[in-house]
Amino acid sequence: MLKIVESLIKRYFSDEEAVVFLLLLITCIAILVFLGNILAPVLIAVVLAFLLQGVVSKVERIGVGHLPAVLIVFLSFTALCVAFIGIMVPVIWKQAGRLLNDAPQMLTDLDAVVKTFTLEHLEYVKQDSIDEVLGNMANELANLGQWLLSFSLSSIPSIMSLMIYMVLVPLVMFFLMKDQKQIMVWCTAWLPSERAMMRSIAQEMNDQIANYIRGKFIEMVVVGIATYAVFAVLGLRYAELLALFVGLSVLIPYIGAAAVTVPVVMVAFYQYGTDSEFVYVLVAYLVVQALDGNVLVPLLFSEAVNLHPVAIIIAVLFFGGIWGFWGVFFAIPLATLVKAIINAWPRHHQVPSY
Repeated sequence: MLKIVESLIKRYFSDEEAVVFLLLLITCIAILVFLGNILAPVLIAVVLAFLLQGVVSKVERIGVGHLPAVLIVFLSFTALCVAFIGIMVPVIWKQAGRLLNDAPQMLTDLDAVVKTFTLEHLEYVKQDSIDEVLGNMANELANLGQWLLSFSLSSIPSIMSLMIYMVLVPLVMFFLMKDQKQIMVWCTAWLPSERAMMRSIAQEMNDQIANYIRGKFIEMVVVGIATYAVFAVLGLRYAELLALFVGLSVLIPYIGAAAVTVPVVMVAFYQYGTDSEFVYVLVAYLVVQALDGNVLVPLLFSEAVNLHPVAIIIAVLFFGGIWGFWGVFFAIPLATLVKAIINAWPRHHQVPSY
């Protein structure tokens, strides 16, 4: 047993760079696990600065200096965020309140349809099971409504934290964008001079993560706008709120699209019943989803994601279970990191003895 362990250590950990990288990786994971909540503003700023760095580089290519380019991109991004918060958040909050008020009536209508269906198919469906499911849904909605009413009082600490985030995140993001080269020089000074493996992983991850996150942002915006346009033309209620849900659902591969279909179907059924407009909404929604999966995703991620669907689902479940929303959001980049490390890790093959 000891010889096997010794052989594995010599094969995979005899390289100085590999050992340093492993220690660095363990340190980063420990920081995220134990200090993730404290350093959350810095981590968010790092992600945003990384995303905007590509835009800064493009502005610099047209002859603008580094600092003016950073200021242009930073101020433009800040203005877009302020405009979105000022215009969309009040509308979405109002529609969310209206949706919660209408939810009991939605369940009543759904209950009537289900009971009718049950009476016609008693040999296949048990009424007790249906009543239990609908009762649980009603209780969850009631609890959600009570939480919404008490939100203004119970969330004062959260609002204060949000205010701190709104100050710290832009500040840290600006200095990361402005002093990126100096920060990178300082960080790499602590690494071994010979680091071919680290350069290989860093290059692959820089391309993969940048393309993935930017592509996800573009996909989220395009799908959200397209969904809102379709729902608005068809006159569906809560169009802005549902479009936001559909746009955010692209962050969770496969699972998100299935989950967001439920509120879309419930609202359409509540508004139109079984009329032809209900079918039109469903068909239009399915067309948007089909175009997203078969046109937009291949166009945006043809080179960004080279993972098997099973690996993606496992990554979403695993990292989502560890880090919640952010784990789900970064599941594919993290899975890509694992793959890059496995591919680049040095292996010293032993010559077999005869």
